[in-house]
Amino acid sequence: MELLPLKGIHHVSAITANAKKNYEFYTKLLGLRLVKKTVNQDETSMYHLFYADERGNPGTDLTFFEIPMAGKTYAGTNSISATSLRVPNDAALDYWKGRFQQFKVDHDKISKDSGRATLTFRDFEGQRLILVSDENNQGVPGGKVWSKSPVPQEVGIIGLGPVFLTVSRLKRTVDTLINVLGFTEKGSYYTAVEGTKNEVFVFETGEGGTGAEVHLMEITDQPREKSGRGSVHHVAFRVENETELRKWVEYLNERNIQSSGFVERYYFKSLYFREPNGILFELATDGPGFETDEDFEHLGEKLALPPYFEDQRKSIEAKLKPLDTKE
Repeated sequence: MELLPLKGIHHVSAITANAKKNYEFYTKLLGLRLVKKTVNQDETSMYHLFYADERGNPGTDLTFFEIPMAGKTYAGTNSISATSLRVPNDAALDYWKGRFQQFKVDHDKISKDSGRATLTFRDFEGQRLILVSDENNQGVPGGKVWSKSPVPQEVGIIGLGPVFLTVSRLKRTVDTLINVLGFTEKGSYYTAVEGTKNEVFVFETGEGGTGAEVHLMEITDQPREKSGRGSVHHVAFRVENETELRKWVEYLNERNIQSSGFVERYYFKSLYFREPNGILFELATDGPGFETDEDFEHLGEKLALPPYFEDQRKSIEAKLKPLDTKE
């Protein structure tokens, strides 16, 4: 079966225990736009918040499920161990370092371990995040900063960068990336983890570049990560359209890889499966997008529900703590 290459990172979904503080951090401090306030379609009693560029273009979405009782994350292996966010150039990182100092955000020094300038930081729940410079990016283009962002457009976040995976059995995940998903190995670099130098292997898909990479590291002497608030739930990769996604469903079936099959998410169509180390991967279509049920000027202001949940709106809203996102 002939499949089009995956186009890059589609979105990353993480866990928060506090939707209000999460909204304030990612919109007012990081300057992202809340493009959709909806619910987890598998558990409608919890919010699902989508932060992105001005209109939620594919490859720019960082999303959060609110689980108010979520416990602490105990970092470990077989996990999505960091999410990176793209900024236009190296100079932008100086702006962000100053902003993090101003707002007392936990952060490290600017580094160039990967060959790109990066700035690692943590949100209020310990979510592991990395700003990465697009200064020399030749691959998938970034998005566009929302004009009403509190962060100047010339230094704002323009999308998702490489996703970082830490696994206990490297070869198994490499096999999935290359032989199942069609990534190619681009190279490697060394980075310090708890004082020890570890090799990080870089894989890319589609046009490649900052928005289409997975960075993979093997650590064999740690327990599996215990996820909670501040951890990442899954990463999604971009598929052109529904026709192509249905080919992927058939392809995984032919390979005897257990998956969710085709899943309707209304704003995009999806397919989920776990790679051999247990990390959850999603394949998601580029469209139809977030303006399906809200106009551009008012994205994220009200609770949006797919049509198949509208008859449950009253009962769904009754279970959610009000979250004002019109500011």
